[in-house]
Amino acid sequence: MRLFRPIVVALAGLALAMAGPVDAAVAAKGPFSFLGPGDKPFFVENPPDNRCYTMSQEVHGAYNGTGSPATIFSGKKCAGTAVRLAPGQRAERKMTFSSVRFGGR
Repeated sequence: MRLFRPIVVALAGLALAMAGPVDAAVAAKGPFSFLGPGDKPFFVENPPDNRCYTMSQEVHGAYNGTGSPATIFSGKKCAGTAVRLAPGQRAERKMTFSSVRFGGR
């Protein structure tokens, strides 16, 4: 009985440690692709969630190949008109955007 109790306490501590917050390292798994000037293709692989990415130029033809929703914005710094793309969804080719955010927020 004396050995049983420390083992139970150690296993309970291990279970609590593994159930801790995992939010900080969450990323949208997969590629997000788009077309830049001259219809040159670009992509971002496994972008972190809940972070705004501003493009250096206006781009178009977004495809969300990630496992998380992506929101594209008409303005820089995730401002302006927002269009949400579900995982696997493609925006209209002519739809331009200047920034994007991944994840549910």
